[in-house]
Amino acid sequence: MGITSRVIWVGFLLATASLGSASGSAEPSLGKRIESFTLDNCYGKPVTLSDFESSSAIVIVFLGTECPLAKLYGPRLNEIQRQYADRGLQVIGINSNKQDSLSEVVAYVHRHEITFPMLKDPANRVADAMNAQRTPEAFLLDRDYTVRYHGRIDDQYGVGYSKERAPEPELSLAIEALLAGSPIATPTTEVVGCHIGRVKDVEPIGDVTFTKDIAPIFNAKCVNCHREGEIAPFVLSRYEDVLGWEDTILEVIADNRMPPWYADPAHGSFANDARLTDHQRELITTWVDNGMPEGDVEDLPASPRFAVGWQMPQPDQIIKMNDKPFSVPAEGVVDYQHFVVDPGWTEDKYIVASEARPDQQSVVHHILVYVIPPGDNRRDFQQVLAGYAPGTPPLDLHDGIAMEVKAGSKLMFEMHYTPNGSQVDDLSYIGIRFTEKSKVRKRLQGRAALNHEFEIPAGAVNHTVTASYVSKANESLISMSPHMHLRGKSFRFDALFPDGREETLLNVPQYDFNWQLKYILEQPITLPKGTKVMCTAVFDNSLGNVTNPDPTVPVRWGDQSFEEMMIGFMETVPVEDEF
Repeated sequence: MGITSRVIWVGFLLATASLGSASGSAEPSLGKRIESFTLDNCYGKPVTLSDFESSSAIVIVFLGTECPLAKLYGPRLNEIQRQYADRGLQVIGINSNKQDSLSEVVAYVHRHEITFPMLKDPANRVADAMNAQRTPEAFLLDRDYTVRYHGRIDDQYGVGYSKERAPEPELSLAIEALLAGSPIATPTTEVVGCHIGRVKDVEPIGDVTFTKDIAPIFNAKCVNCHREGEIAPFVLSRYEDVLGWEDTILEVIADNRMPPWYADPAHGSFANDARLTDHQRELITTWVDNGMPEGDVEDLPASPRFAVGWQMPQPDQIIKMNDKPFSVPAEGVVDYQHFVVDPGWTEDKYIVASEARPDQQSVVHHILVYVIPPGDNRRDFQQVLAGYAPGTPPLDLHDGIAMEVKAGSKLMFEMHYTPNGSQVDDLSYIGIRFTEKSKVRKRLQGRAALNHEFEIPAGAVNHTVTASYVSKANESLISMSPHMHLRGKSFRFDALFPDGREETLLNVPQYDFNWQLKYILEQPITLPKGTKVMCTAVFDNSLGNVTNPDPTVPVRWGDQSFEEMMIGFMETVPVEDEF
């Protein structure tokens, strides 16, 4: 169809998709006395645990320079140190990752303005002695260096989610109880984060090597996001980059969290199917189990080439999201930000290419640019001019296909930001390329099955909302994108054809707000005039939904993620020429 395959959305916290949890390792640490140890701090000065013998309590936290939660919790640990310093608390950070160099640890300390000692643990000997498994992982010690609390810092962040409601400050509550001489009500909590990259005494063996077998998989499925300058939390471009991340890689593959893909394989074939094949999974697992041999450098494939600057042809017009940058905080949840701009279009525009670009890639997780029709003050959900997500190619239309935007239209930038542990100012923008109407044969049309008159009862586990779209002419369906917010559970597109046939076009049985993917059909599906596309969404407004901002209230339609939406986005082109 001459339309470049593209993913419009990737939702909140790409980084946390690479995290995992480990509750089993928590209990054995409780009551264990930690022997004094000596490690160099990030500036090479020896630091001994007994240097802090006058402290009333010590928090030891294992941290990594690239782990997204370690970045987010750096400022929070600073605050804990500041809050309790006068009462005798000392926070100590330890980096045990083999993949983190001393210079990277120093950079982490400077970037996140760490105020507590940061120590380097060569060969992970202290991590082994304390049975630490992940970053960040906290151990609260009393005056005798006995572990009284072990677990996470709080429950705001989990595997693939960030809570909007106030977190339970579990570590702080444990500190309060210990300093007050009271029992700690919850002495263990689930540890959530990245695996510590341990040094392993395994001799690399076998015929499955990085250069011959693994690099081609990573290049095809991972490096688009896992490379320098992108939002993914670590790099997979070279052999040295991968070392230390192998346990995390195996975990996210086993859990089907990476690469992100949620379509039921029983329905539809998609051009942008991101899944690993069974053979690719087996190769990666075998390679790690065999000690990760590097292989012959002659077998290494050429690195993928990514565009520097504009991926589309040079734009005819560049439009900024606002007249001043938006300040993204160091941590917490940043809800959708909306900016309306007037592009100054005094005549109808026919757009053949568009590209939304982040000013600050490290914190911009997705951009959607909607059209606000002339004379209206609301965005048109059926006209998405451009979208950005990590690795997303631009809109690129050919063969006489263009998107029509009426004169006098305005643009709304919907920005979704992901804090990364440091305050950042962002001023993102869009580039657009036009064509003449005389060169257009067909218009790309955004379609939507939309329901904004629902109410999800408080506590409802499986609340169903439906909406439909009926084709008014013969058209070719190109893509589908389910859209809900934090209570979204599942989403399905079903076609009811005029001849009585029924077909499930797309089924997403486990919807994930973090990964609002566009599913691009491998072959367009013809929707004859009168075809009804029925969309069925299921919402979970219960306490069991860990991302639920507030399960005690009913939920209705609204722009922000603590509210809800129910939209089945589609893209079509007419079967016959229009002009």
